[in-house]
Amino acid sequence: MATSKGANTYNRQNWEDAEFPILCQTCLGDNPYIRMMKEKYGKECKICARPFTVFKWCPGARMRFKKTEVCQTCSKMKNVCQTCLLDLEYGLPVQVRDAALKLQDSLPKSDVNKEYYTQNMEKEIANSDGISPVGALAGKAQTPSDMLLKLARTTPYYTRNRPHICSFWVKGECRRGQECPYRHEKPTDPDDPLADQNIKDRFYGMNDPVANKLMNRYSSLPKLEPPEDRSVTTLYVGNLGDKVGEKELRDYFYQFGEIRSINVAKQQCAFVQFTSRIAAETAAEKAFNKLILNGRRLNIKWGRSQGQPAMKKEEAPAQSSLEPVPGLPQALPMPPEELTNNYFNLGGPGGMPQFRMQQGPMRGGPRGFPPMLRPPPMPFGAMPRLPPPPGMRLPPPPPGVLPVRPPPGVPPSQPGQNSPPDQPPRGLAPVHYPSQDPTRMGAVKTPAATS
Repeated sequence: MATSKGANTYNRQNWEDAEFPILCQTCLGDNPYIRMMKEKYGKECKICARPFTVFKWCPGARMRFKKTEVCQTCSKMKNVCQTCLLDLEYGLPVQVRDAALKLQDSLPKSDVNKEYYTQNMEKEIANSDGISPVGALAGKAQTPSDMLLKLARTTPYYTRNRPHICSFWVKGECRRGQECPYRHEKPTDPDDPLADQNIKDRFYGMNDPVANKLMNRYSSLPKLEPPEDRSVTTLYVGNLGDKVGEKELRDYFYQFGEIRSINVAKQQCAFVQFTSRIAAETAAEKAFNKLILNGRRLNIKWGRSQGQPAMKKEEAPAQSSLEPVPGLPQALPMPPEELTNNYFNLGGPGGMPQFRMQQGPMRGGPRGFPPMLRPPPMPFGAMPRLPPPPGMRLPPPPPGVLPVRPPPGVPPSQPGQNSPPDQPPRGLAPVHYPSQDPTRMGAVKTPAATS
């Protein structure tokens, strides 16, 4: 059964009578000359409900008065401050510290078991030096974790000692002005998880909103991901300076595995190559954002893969097989079949002009034809187009298509042969331009010229 100050003297020898509190640097404040008020058996501990000596003080100018909340026995069991209940070594909540060190210290919650557990812990504390932590935290200083090193607070945070917000100012009724010892600021959102904090949840490390916020911040910190190429066993070490050399790097990285070579460059960086991939991964995990040699924090990164440039060259031809981007101009289509006829009665097979044959096929077309004048490809199963026999009248071309000239060797028909008088002679197409008139240069003789 929990005892109180006004109860009988049962188990009163366990009441705490201390000379000085167990506090962190933040709760003490920045003032080296501090005055404390001491009250013997002033209040009950909020954890074990036993009376203890209460200390009260002001940590600095324009700060609120602070006092101890738990007894020194509960403070030593968890190695926390008697006021803020944060870890004395790292300045973190108990939930974050226990999660980083993987501790499972389940304290009893009932009154009888809590009293029995507290008496046993007092005996253990009495047999120790009184400085080092006891119980499950006895060896925690020798096994620091990555989470503690990244989230630990190394400097005091005096902003935590500010006064509370003036409730009269929030309602618009404060008449003290600048003399008001409370803060005239807008309060935080009541729906904010940080607005609902419990001292017992902080001590037992359960449902602590501050701890949840810190653990979420740690999960979002950048991490060094190993490359996919398993042949990479080299680490890049930067920011060496003049005090860190090959000897210091070899002495540190030798603990993770066998080292093949260490190359120190002039740009204050070095490349440490291991013989195995496992040793390189272990060294990268242990040294990333944690390696400090001769007072300099070194940058750790993975080396680049040697086969990465070659892979980029091999992947370059594969890009040509991608689908074309819509909206870009495509290749020009083949000219229509009507444009392949000879419109000016030039000599050569099929109405095409004769070219000088070369020793080899020209680029882009068959042998003897330039690329822009090559004949269109013939579809499979199609018959070659033959010239009409002599005396056969060609059908009129469709609208918008130039007329077809007879091939060389077919004599044009004389005027009046199977042709109406109001139409030009058969074999002579209508002239649209003077350059298309075959009688202009004397290529075809007219009846007037023959008579």
